[in-house]
Amino acid sequence: MKLYNTLTRSKDEFVPNEAGRVSMYTCGPTVYHYAHIGNLRSYIMEDILERYLAYSGYEVNRVMNITDVGHLTSDGDEGDDKMLKGAKREHKTVMEIAKFYTDAFFADCEKLNIKKPNTVVPATSYIDEFIRVVSALIEKGYAYEAGGNIYFDTSKLEKYYVFNDFDEEDLAVGVREGVEADSNKKNKTDFVLWFTKSKFDDQELKWDSPWGVGYPGWHIECSCISMKNNGEYLDIHCGGIDNAFPHHTNEIAQSEAYLGHKWCNNWFHVHHLNTEGGKMSKSKGEFLTVSLLEQKGYDPIVYRFFCLNSHYRKGLVFSYDNLDNAAAAYNKLVAKIVPLLGCEGEMDEAAFASLKKNFTDAMDNDLNTSLGITALYDVLKADISAKTKLALVEDFDSVLKVNLVAAAKKLQAGSAGDDLPEEIKTLAEQRKAARKEKNFALADELRDKIVAFGYSVEETRQGTVIKKI
Repeated sequence: MKLYNTLTRSKDEFVPNEAGRVSMYTCGPTVYHYAHIGNLRSYIMEDILERYLAYSGYEVNRVMNITDVGHLTSDGDEGDDKMLKGAKREHKTVMEIAKFYTDAFFADCEKLNIKKPNTVVPATSYIDEFIRVVSALIEKGYAYEAGGNIYFDTSKLEKYYVFNDFDEEDLAVGVREGVEADSNKKNKTDFVLWFTKSKFDDQELKWDSPWGVGYPGWHIECSCISMKNNGEYLDIHCGGIDNAFPHHTNEIAQSEAYLGHKWCNNWFHVHHLNTEGGKMSKSKGEFLTVSLLEQKGYDPIVYRFFCLNSHYRKGLVFSYDNLDNAAAAYNKLVAKIVPLLGCEGEMDEAAFASLKKNFTDAMDNDLNTSLGITALYDVLKADISAKTKLALVEDFDSVLKVNLVAAAKKLQAGSAGDDLPEEIKTLAEQRKAARKEKNFALADELRDKIVAFGYSVEETRQGTVIKKI
């Protein structure tokens, strides 16, 4: 299996530190609001990676943090504290916000068939561990106290910019325009490990430390949580491409300074989901969440299928037209599986092995899910028994997790809708046209009319199912 490694900028053969076992870390959500579908693209692709590693015979230990304290907009003392911002917006405590949006995040994950990691750690539960590691970094000479805060000293490193090539002038001047200089720093690229002096005097969550009452910086959380649960050698670290700098850069700096050796061999970064207007965010345009897609009649699994039809290292453009195309393709795929259900016949082991190899070749080539889905279509076109086809569909879908057989069974069970009265069929067609034109108000009105005639309207993975109540 070859994966693109952001650290080496090449597709490298994946070889774990320990034979048969993979230690994996995923940067988790900052739980101050709902996750938008751009955030969730990363988790879908990380889920595919975990499932494919398990499919390939590895025992995977996946660890993820929940950032419920200390995530500022930047790596310095600038911007907004996201957790505090969420608490003020909803007039709740920070911990109430954290609990609500953590539950909401995992509810969205469940709808998208994203497996919950083996270990999930809220940052607030590891304060003693953060203090212990920061203390060790001070003792080793990699951290210093200034202005009441503890900073990591990047000048002690042989190389700081591990994911990008910068020159010495960049290192001296700083990394971003428009960011106020922190006069406490010895070097522009130094970053905070522990805050006791911050512009956020109303920070709700603070703890005693050897340096005074304060709270951890964002970067130290992931390093400590990973090292505690995955040991000193990490096989693969995952996250969105926007985390490569500064977050993952700083994780490497502090982790390797603490450990005294290389920490993580492979870095897996998922690229952005964009709208037609640019990068998706919570503050720009319509706030695109799983719940919103459901309200508009889309099944979350169709969004997962939409993501799998593109490579994780390519930017993906979201639009409702693109999602409609994915839904149509998914429905056609499911319809092709329906005739295979309940068919008798012999299992063709040679054909199974040959067609499975097409799938594993695609996935072994930098997790190419798009070609993996092509391998699925090849199965359905192949001149082999229905039993072999169905077995291959189930096998591939143990990785893709788009519920193909379950959806086919549901479509088969709901086919009795052909007996609908003409007036209901007309209303259904009008509603379908309204939804296609994104006239959701009219679609809802037509739905109410259908219900008034005594019929239920259910949105399924295959489309709308209308039945007599």
